[in-house]
Amino acid sequence: MPGRVEGKVALVTGAASGIGEACATLLAREGASVVVTDIRQEAGRGVADAISAAGGTADFLLLDVTDEAAWTTTIGDVRRRQGRLDILVNNAGFGIASAIVDFPLEDWRRQTAVVYDGPFLGMKHAIPLMREGGGGSIVNISSANAFLPVAMMPGYSAAKAALSNLTKSVAQQCGAARDGIRCNAVLPGMIDTPMHAPDRRGAAMAERAAANVPLGLKGEPIDVAYGVLWLASEEARYVTGAEIPIDGGFTTRFLPMPPAA
Repeated sequence: MPGRVEGKVALVTGAASGIGEACATLLAREGASVVVTDIRQEAGRGVADAISAAGGTADFLLLDVTDEAAWTTTIGDVRRRQGRLDILVNNAGFGIASAIVDFPLEDWRRQTAVVYDGPFLGMKHAIPLMREGGGGSIVNISSANAFLPVAMMPGYSAAKAALSNLTKSVAQQCGAARDGIRCNAVLPGMIDTPMHAPDRRGAAMAERAAANVPLGLKGEPIDVAYGVLWLASEEARYVTGAEIPIDGGFTTRFLPMPPAA
């Protein structure tokens, strides 16, 4: 049986580990030719090599998502090598914890540059190539914190909320252009990635998830990757402008959880 994204070309940012690695690996397993990008050259090449060793097709390109010239070069390389782009997964991101009164402006701008400017630049430069091929699917990795902000991560929460609205705006623009491009976002919750290792307060993720997630457990990168795969596939051909939480029900918690029966 053919894969769910057989014959498509996908570019994944921040793909050297965590959610990005899971997305790149799964898309390749389902038939896509994957361009693995990251600022971590050795780890990114390792992901691409592992995909190729498993029988998939992958290349690595060094990419700083905050650098517009780097995006121009990367999309140009994809055009020359693959000739098309069908799937863009804007995943690169990181979080800075700080009280707002102590937040250095330099860190605020660095946070926003990666989490918000990166996807903006990716879409700006990828959409023309997608249009040349007759359409495609953009999946932005937002966060459950776009709905439920974290007190000590104001920059991350604000940037992810902005990314969710940017996703909707681009979905409307592409829809109006009738260019065949869909743009959606997934909103991961407590996913077990390097960014969400046991935190500085000493509380392990599993314990925090048990206390705060209705399903009572942490998620894994593959849980997010399956959502991305669906949005990238033709199964989601009538879905655009959507925000899909993949969070074990975390964003339903607007009120305190009742005690267990």
